[in-house]
Amino acid sequence: MNSFTIRAMRPDEISIAIEWAAAEGWNPGLADAACFAAVDPQGFLIGELDGKPAATISCVNYDARFAFLGFYIVRPDLRGKGLGLRIWNAAVAHAGSRVIGLDGVVAQQNNYRKSGFSLAYANIRYGGTVAAPDAPRSDLVALGDVPFADVAADDATVFPAPRSSFLRAWIGTSGHVGCALMRDGKLAGWGVIRPCRTGRKIGPLVADDRAAAESVLSALLARTGGGEVFLDVPGINGEASALAESLELAPVFETARMYTGVIAPLRLERVFGVTSFELG
Repeated sequence: MNSFTIRAMRPDEISIAIEWAAAEGWNPGLADAACFAAVDPQGFLIGELDGKPAATISCVNYDARFAFLGFYIVRPDLRGKGLGLRIWNAAVAHAGSRVIGLDGVVAQQNNYRKSGFSLAYANIRYGGTVAAPDAPRSDLVALGDVPFADVAADDATVFPAPRSSFLRAWIGTSGHVGCALMRDGKLAGWGVIRPCRTGRKIGPLVADDRAAAESVLSALLARTGGGEVFLDVPGINGEASALAESLELAPVFETARMYTGVIAPLRLERVFGVTSFELG
């Protein structure tokens, strides 16, 4: 394994990690690669063995204090040879002194603990087929019509670091549909739905309460026609789980949200849909 080398991916190579994630059953979005590259291009690493892709990982630095780790995949025929640990260490080194977050497979929690991660809560993926509402609600607006500063400020209440470049890409990417609910001139709820390899994923979905989240969710489904959808919710937000179950969505997957240190307090009661298990 002496010919194993690790380097930053070129932007066009992030699709390798996306394809491998799809093969693992993670169902990435169709435009995820371009959106993810907007955060920290140097945070996507590839390990090559004899010049061929052997492992991937990402550890994107959002700001000077917080990073998020994902896409930790070793090619199936090369697992158990120590390559994963080597690329893991390179990713952690890229984060420096930052607190790192991840959404890990539940069965791997003990391994992550050995690397300094502590469990914060579980995230639960709900999935199923839903019918589109008869018509979009009239009190919802396109997310792109809301001043971006308002969206970024609201996002700062539910995510550990500023992520303006990512949000701009996520909201503005072709195929992504965003809606927002205004109450008394203030942003009360907003969300994005995007096409994936299978169906669509809703995330983020942020709202002041369940009623606002339900309104935004209904508008997103009305604008995209329903069908198979997936919604990832923090397990500690009972209202988010109840909303998913009211649509007859069922749990299909679970992750462990873990951190290496203390993050700023988050209003998880406002998170009705996680943006992405890969980037938080």
